Amino acid sequence: MPKRRTLPMFIVALLLGLGAAWLANGWVQARLQPADVTDATMVVVAALEIPFAEKIEEMHLKTVKWPSDMLPAGAVSDPAEVVGKIAKQGFFPDEIILQERITEHLGGSTLSAIVEPSKRAITVRVNDVIGVAGFLLPGNRVDVLASRKIKKRVETRTVLQDMKVLAVDQTASPEKDKPVVVRAVTLEMTPAEAEILVKASQEGSLQLTLRNPLDQQLAAKKPEKKPVKKTATRTYRPKVTIIRGTEVKTTSVKP
Repeated sequence: MPKRRTLPMFIVALLLGLGAAWLANGWVQARLQPADVTDATMVVVAALEIPFAEKIEEMHLKTVKWPSDMLPAGAVSDPAEVVGKIAKQGFFPDEIILQERITEHLGGSTLSAIVEPSKRAITVRVNDVIGVAGFLLPGNRVDVLASRKIKKRVETRTVLQDMKVLAVDQTASPEKDKPVVVRAVTLEMTPAEAEILVKASQEGSLQLTLRNPLDQQLAAKKPEKKPVKKTATRTYRPKVTIIRGTEVKTTSVKP
């Protein structure tokens, strides 16, 4: 008798479990749907991953309905407004395309399109030591240290701070996370900062230091030491005048 009762109870428990799973799935699906489908706006999202500095093409995009009251500022509704532009930041699949994260491509390389207005891109030759053992990636922030030899001493000072890395070698994508030894690093800076960098590279050697992206504090710059000019000093010596008849003679007295 106990064995005959076990099978019906097992079947009932299985049916109850399936029913609970079906109800839970329906509840989750209802939560994922927009509360008011009629009050929705078509927006452009990434159909697949769009890397940093990539030229956006039609295959990268798709349109979806989005609740109007949850629409972020700068969202795009027409794919034609995005095609041909450059991604200033990477996009993940199904992420909304925002105007502030794309820029016009007016010709030339895609790198030139992501340089901020009033700034310039300048390349620094590096090795495995200067380039922070290959851990530099596009999007990182660095400080630039300059060393020069003055007589028999070596002087090192920080000449530039919080500089953005635009590219390493010929790669502008930050998707890689493994260290790679590079030969050149392209930085973004103002024309005045570029002059400082070129001058420092001609006077001595450069070293890059990697910054924490959350560190916004700038260290106080040390004033550049200028060579002190030595001025000739005059020693005052008292003078004595000797008069002998019509002869007058003046001589200095040694101290």
